[in-house]
Amino acid sequence: MGTGGEIISRRVAEILNYTYYGEDELFKAADELGFLSDVKRLDEKGPTLLEKFFSEKPKLYLDRLQSVIYEVAKKGNAVFFGRGSQFLLNSFDCALHVLVTGSMEKRMRRVMEERKVERDAAERMVELSDHNKRGFLRFAFDEDWLNPHLYDLILNTDKLSVDSAVKIVVDAARSEEIKTCGADSVKSLGKLSLQRKIEAAFLESGLVNQNLFFTVEEMDSVRLYGLVNSLEKKEQIETTVKGIKGIKKIINDLKIFKPSMGSV
Repeated sequence: MGTGGEIISRRVAEILNYTYYGEDELFKAADELGFLSDVKRLDEKGPTLLEKFFSEKPKLYLDRLQSVIYEVAKKGNAVFFGRGSQFLLNSFDCALHVLVTGSMEKRMRRVMEERKVERDAAERMVELSDHNKRGFLRFAFDEDWLNPHLYDLILNTDKLSVDSAVKIVVDAARSEEIKTCGADSVKSLGKLSLQRKIEAAFLESGLVNQNLFFTVEEMDSVRLYGLVNSLEKKEQIETTVKGIKGIKKIINDLKIFKPSMGSV
């Protein structure tokens, strides 16, 4: 907040003719995937201690959010604004990660001008925004969002104008190193998206346990394996996975295991 980051990201998307994904756009994508209520409930801040320790819901919402980002990223050229995309897409060579930063003083002044508020209110707004982002990314990825190793570019708008910052990002995005993105990267995004969908479905259905495992073998193919205590449970798990959009093939290698009674 207060660095001009959102303005810069929108202008970059316009110049490159890339799809822009901020909060509203991700909510729309989540709605199309049937995840809107889940994604909206995980705002860009961490869960409370009570939520974290007594409920699986925050993990469910996080899986939904990550699935949406992977799903839209695999479509190709896009600009993401926040939401942990610097972590989710960090392993892909065709992603350019940018941090827009600035001093607290300059950030407060911008917020005072943009929001028409007094200095004390601007300071609280900036501090709360930083606190929420730090909490969300600690919860989601156990990582410091200001770790410089997460970014390819770090732009300080204390000195750089919006136009200068936009030009730097556009030039970097057009470089051969970033433009070269093979089919394998898109395939990996599709598999990661499906993995998050399955994890969320298992959480929602109460099927998470230490003996249940799965692997996403292709973008539409899943193998289930592990141990279950009945044929009904095996069929329930397969039915749950069948209900996930995009899955065409399920290899059910789950084994039925009933421990013997009275064993020592």
